[in-house]
Amino acid sequence: MASLFITLEGTEGAGKSTLVPIIKEYLESKGRKVLTLREPGGSEICEQIREILVSVNDNEKLCDTAELLLMYASRAQLVENFIKPKLKEGFDIICDRHDLSSIAYQGGGRGISMDKINKVREVSIGDFRPDLTLLLDIDLDIGIERAKARGKLDRFEREAQDFFLRVKNAYLDYAKKHTDLVHIIDAKQDLETVKANVLKVLEEKL
Repeated sequence: MASLFITLEGTEGAGKSTLVPIIKEYLESKGRKVLTLREPGGSEICEQIREILVSVNDNEKLCDTAELLLMYASRAQLVENFIKPKLKEGFDIICDRHDLSSIAYQGGGRGISMDKINKVREVSIGDFRPDLTLLLDIDLDIGIERAKARGKLDRFEREAQDFFLRVKNAYLDYAKKHTDLVHIIDAKQDLETVKANVLKVLEEKL
């Protein structure tokens, strides 16, 4: 079967990083070659861009347009230099965040128009899309508490509750309009239940 590009999305603390190795193990049990990535990041250059995006800078605020452009700069680099070549080599790729994050965070959260986002996307990655996106839906309070438990909060994690509410709504709005591309997973449930629901979706995809 053709290689798959699978992405995990969700607000902070939804459990994406917990599920990535679970999905990897499942796919490998089917005899598939699997690589895992994260966005922003995933390569040396992309990780350098990530550092700018997530670092708290008290001396200079990163403007919303610069944030959007940096997100897509990192994404373009990763897609062209890593994701596309590895998919051609027959690897499945699991990515913690991808293009939908910009629709939710820069679009919903920051209020950047979809017209502007679409123009930047067209230049950066064109019509490249995941084969499957799993959207982990969780109560914002639970997610933020999980994020705090991980340690020092990054620039995004420090945003106010209303920011994350806009992000969550943007995610859900997109998922409801694109049911063929995005599967909503109730991440409030215990891990075994979430895992079972995720693997069920993967079984259907395979």
